[in-house]
Amino acid sequence: MLAASIWVGGHLILSIRYLPKALKNRNIEIIKNFEKQYEPIGLPALLILVGTGVLMAYQYNVNFTSWFSFESNIEKVVSMKLLLLVLTLILAIHARLFIIPKLVPEKIILMAVHIILVTLIGIAMLILGSFIRWGGF
Repeated sequence: MLAASIWVGGHLILSIRYLPKALKNRNIEIIKNFEKQYEPIGLPALLILVGTGVLMAYQYNVNFTSWFSFESNIEKVVSMKLLLLVLTLILAIHARLFIIPKLVPEKIILMAVHIILVTLIGIAMLILGSFIRWGGF
């Protein structure tokens, strides 16, 4: 729960507080400064989410061979969360390796799209996680 709070909360703060100002002023330093401060706690939180996501799947008897089978209600939720987790990892790695190091004011929209997508995916994962308590949907 703490890792999810750090990951989603950090992206909500970035999306709501810092991103609009950065876009308005076309100031990439606002995003870079936030990322520099957030990364030391955000990336470990993401890694914890990856590990606990896999453990959660096994805890609910959704082993590797039944991931993405979408047969039972719980498999649907677990599989959707794992898909969103993989998408988050892809977006995070892409941003970290290809966007942030070369970020210039002209490319701020691309970074904004990544930030908004990761934020929305995080919110979706929290909502999906709440369904696990009731056995899926």
